[in-house]
Amino acid sequence: MSAEDEPATVTDSPSANRRERRRSSLAAQGPEAQELVSQSSAPFPVAGSNQSSKGFGVSQTTSAQPSVHLDEATRLHVSRQALFGEDVGLLRNFSSAIGLLCLGLVVTLPFIGGDPMLKTVLWGGCLFSIFTSLWITIVLRDLERYDQRLLSVMTLLSVFVAYSGVLFLGVHSPAALFVLPGIYLVASSQAVFAAWTLYLVCAGLQGLLAILILAGTIRDPGLITAGASELYVRIIAQILIQLMYLGMFMLARRSRVGTLQAMNKVFAAENKAQEREAAFIEVREDLDRMLGAGGVGHYSERMLGRYKVGGIIGRGAMGEVYEAIHVDTAQLAAVKLLHPHVLAKPSSVERFLREAQAASALQSPHTVRVLDISGAEEAVPYLMMEKLTGYDLAQHLREVRRLSMPEIVALVEQVGSVIDLAASKGIVHRDLKPQNLFLAETPQGSAWKVLDFGASKLAEHSGTLTQGRVIGTPAYMSPQQAKGKDVDGAADRYCLAAIVYRALAGRPPFTGKDLPTTLYNVVYGTPPQPSVLADIDPTLDLVLAVGMAKNPKHRFPDAQAFANALRDASNSRISDSLKRHAEILLKENPWGMLPNQDD
Repeated sequence: MSAEDEPATVTDSPSANRRERRRSSLAAQGPEAQELVSQSSAPFPVAGSNQSSKGFGVSQTTSAQPSVHLDEATRLHVSRQALFGEDVGLLRNFSSAIGLLCLGLVVTLPFIGGDPMLKTVLWGGCLFSIFTSLWITIVLRDLERYDQRLLSVMTLLSVFVAYSGVLFLGVHSPAALFVLPGIYLVASSQAVFAAWTLYLVCAGLQGLLAILILAGTIRDPGLITAGASELYVRIIAQILIQLMYLGMFMLARRSRVGTLQAMNKVFAAENKAQEREAAFIEVREDLDRMLGAGGVGHYSERMLGRYKVGGIIGRGAMGEVYEAIHVDTAQLAAVKLLHPHVLAKPSSVERFLREAQAASALQSPHTVRVLDISGAEEAVPYLMMEKLTGYDLAQHLREVRRLSMPEIVALVEQVGSVIDLAASKGIVHRDLKPQNLFLAETPQGSAWKVLDFGASKLAEHSGTLTQGRVIGTPAYMSPQQAKGKDVDGAADRYCLAAIVYRALAGRPPFTGKDLPTTLYNVVYGTPPQPSVLADIDPTLDLVLAVGMAKNPKHRFPDAQAFANALRDASNSRISDSLKRHAEILLKENPWGMLPNQDD
């Protein structure tokens, strides 16, 4: 990338103490436009989708997508699903083994003795188990058809079949131990109700039959009996069988819990590592920008209108922000000026003037107030703005990592009002990110303000001054921006949703080993599921799925609708139409799927 393509943000940080910095005087205008990648690396070839929608309708017509792999931070959710898949696989294998055993009994029962009635019952139970085994083996090839209620019913039926065999072979025989593998299998699964049901029924039946036989209430019909053994020996044998049942059940349950706990610790550590990596990237970017602040600059001591220019309070790739003071009223201001060498580039000057035009066109308490704009005759174009005191969202998130829901709703309402106002005037910001959202301290209280319209697009411009180059910050830009396509207000709404994702999950939605990888992920992938990364209401997953939808037509119609949905989700409720819409989007683009660029 060229020097002009390097990211830059203006900050004023006179103190090393973080809390002092939050009260320090900062530049009103943030980073210069970031031209992040040339047309040679973006847009990437993207298959068309032919999707059309109106409102929240989603077309089911999709094109072929690239193959995908799972994002590391989403492996927690996937591993839980893997355990579920393992449970179903073990159930299928165990069912097959039981079917083979029952088939052997069906073949051999006619050739052995025993109680005729019990033999008939056992023979019928074996046939039932064989067909059940075949049915389970076939049906459970599809994991979505697994039902814990079905497992509970099948478990009870299998227990009664098994104990018809135990009674036939002998309650005091080794046949009573044949149910141990079944107890362990079900108890180690996620089917807690089925596990307790199986254990209690097996222990209850074994104990009841043993007591009735030992008390002489019923005769022992088994092929193998305790014979002439003393009564106390038979009682001890039954106690040992009960202890084995209980021990097998407890071992399986503790094994399951231990596996889940170990898995949770591993993924908690991985998630923390990814959060730290994301925080390191953010700090590194901000540090690069902060190093440009301070000292005397090329324009210091110069008069611009009635303002005297002071020291530099921020520096970017295209220009600098200086502190300025009104010579008559002593009013402090922040003035943005282009680097001398940039003045020779007509496109850069035009982009600067476009920023001034966009900033002055938006009259809102949540934009920076423009104090003065250079005239056409000025040799050095400048943009004079109010100087803000406070801190930006990026700095705040470095300290707290996440925002509360009331804070997020307030941010979206205030910033969203600017987005909707800009969209109504044909202005698209194109570079919304935490560094460009500033919580300013005003006499009326704190208020979020949107900074830096240097990358904005105005409706009256038929083309882009960047000539096909991608504008924005990769972690937060919309897929349309990443592909270098023309954008509208839906792109800013996507950026706002991506910022909310960062504030909720503790990390940006997309990262990558390099710039092209990140942009590729933005175009083709989906970020990790927010409720997997943080302890938040899963309803928020649905809201963010709509806010960050790939197709602009599938996003919220305006930022206020997004704010309303977030407020509802904070109370664990959203409209049925929004829920259905989000579920369709997530079915087409599940959370945590990133494209495999090696294919």
